[in-house]
Amino acid sequence: MPTVLITGASRGLGLEFARQYAADGWRVIATCRNPAGARELAGLGGGVDVHALDVTDHGRIQALAKTLKRDAIDVLINGAGIYGPRPAPLGGVNYAAWAEVLRVNAMAPLTVSEGFDDHVARSDLKRIVTITSRMGSIADNDSGGSYIYRSSKAALNAVMKSLSVDLRPRGITVVVIHPGWVKTDMGGPSALIDPEESVSAMRKVIAGLTMEDSGRFFNYDGPEIPW
Repeated sequence: MPTVLITGASRGLGLEFARQYAADGWRVIATCRNPAGARELAGLGGGVDVHALDVTDHGRIQALAKTLKRDAIDVLINGAGIYGPRPAPLGGVNYAAWAEVLRVNAMAPLTVSEGFDDHVARSDLKRIVTITSRMGSIADNDSGGSYIYRSSKAALNAVMKSLSVDLRPRGITVVVIHPGWVKTDMGGPSALIDPEESVSAMRKVIAGLTMEDSGRFFNYDGPEIPW
């Protein structure tokens, strides 16, 4: 039975990843800050192990990695993320909030990946997948603004590109995926697709990954996105 570890699994895309992988018979290790309040996640059943985890708390990450030290993790999905204050226009950037968004969106995924790289390395599939955004693409930015969120995702992309190089000798494939504009708390009700469609398509991309794909930036349905 393959195993997936998902951060940010209490809602949105993380919850849908947990639901779909569990339905397909995977062992799901789902993490969120407050399991007691994650009723939908708890309702997924016995194939889902739920653990409390604040991805900005390095000590808790290391403690969970130690708890799971005997487990191989086929797919690690860094799904936890925040948008930050909206809007964040020129002249109206909240710099204290910017630092927190960078901690969650760019630093935490590296800390989680470092904490569990040994678990991934001893699995069969050996994949680290991080949910990013097309808004982190410098080449694709023709509308400006959104300084906080854009920069956090651009930083995340750079971090994961470096991680792909460093983990290549261990046979670990590292990619970032844009999930589309999804109807979640972050995406809002005007978004174009629902979480089920987004996650189903991303899972197809994840299932088809090879080492040749490591270090690449994908759209949820497969095409590559420019950095």
